[in-house]
Amino acid sequence: MAAIDVILPVRNGIQFLGEAISSVQKQTFSDWRLLVLDHGSVDGSLELTQKCAEKDQRIEVFSSPNADGIAELRNFGLARCDCRYLMVQDADDISFPYRMAEMIGAFDRDRNLLAIGGDGVLIDSTGVETGYLKVLTDSRAIAAATFFYNPLLHPAITANFPALKRLGAAYGSDIFGSVPAGERITVKRLAEDYILTGQLSLLGRCANLPLPLIKYRRHGASVGIANPAEQVEYSLQISRYLARSFCLVKELEIFDPGPFCNHADHVFDFGLKDYSEQFAQMSAVLRNGLGTSDELERELEFRWVLATRNSGRMAGRYINFQFNRGIVPSERRTVRNWLLRRLRNGKYVYRGARLESDR
Repeated sequence: MAAIDVILPVRNGIQFLGEAISSVQKQTFSDWRLLVLDHGSVDGSLELTQKCAEKDQRIEVFSSPNADGIAELRNFGLARCDCRYLMVQDADDISFPYRMAEMIGAFDRDRNLLAIGGDGVLIDSTGVETGYLKVLTDSRAIAAATFFYNPLLHPAITANFPALKRLGAAYGSDIFGSVPAGERITVKRLAEDYILTGQLSLLGRCANLPLPLIKYRRHGASVGIANPAEQVEYSLQISRYLARSFCLVKELEIFDPGPFCNHADHVFDFGLKDYSEQFAQMSAVLRNGLGTSDELERELEFRWVLATRNSGRMAGRYINFQFNRGIVPSERRTVRNWLLRRLRNGKYVYRGARLESDR
């Protein structure tokens, strides 16, 4: 049994696959096993990984061409893991050589963590750096934010595998068990990671290290870029599902996080000009369910900015918020996307039919 099992799903990803595998092989920590999960590739990806496996006995190749979506493919890999820690590696990303060593050190310092991630350096299809993805570090901040967007960069995640097994954790499915069986959702693709990490963030403690762990590649064939509208729709469903599951477990009044979400820097609008009533209810529930903390209060202060659809009022609230709490690029982009919505033909505005409470 290796200390770390790495699962790497791939489907026709030969353009970047070699770099991804090499970045695992170049880790300064050597006690690992790489499980490549091929999803019916026809571009030579399977053959490439098989050649790598012939040269490095720590690499194993599994083929699952009929897996029903990426969630089932990842779960196919989970079923074959036998390790202390599970690391995620995507076929188009590059792990920094110190990634595993940093993860091992972080878990040694805090053995109660379920999962740990970190920042990402954004790169394009040619490997040129295009930006930096900064994520929250504190577990309380992550738990508070997870109702509104995914604060864990999934390709940078390493998880406590025995803890995942005890929880019955799997991609794309319910872990809480609080929602009636006939009403539970299954996410096969696009946001299968969010429903998993969101539940982990609320069931235990997840954190991010304040340093980059991966080079996160964004290119035209990326799943999120190729299917942006569908991914945003899935993400909203999951936010609502997380809120419902959490409230049922805590025996609290169910709230709708929809108007306050900012998945992919979108503003989510459901026809009202003011969501103060919904905000007040949500705030009371979260303070009760998560406990009071400065991390939660900061999160709620930004959600108050989004509680109005009056542009002048939103801008004024945000100016005051950033003066007191500082600037986070994704928050600034979200507000800007609403203020400039007419110039952008509503590109970053999600128009929902109604609130969950109206259904």
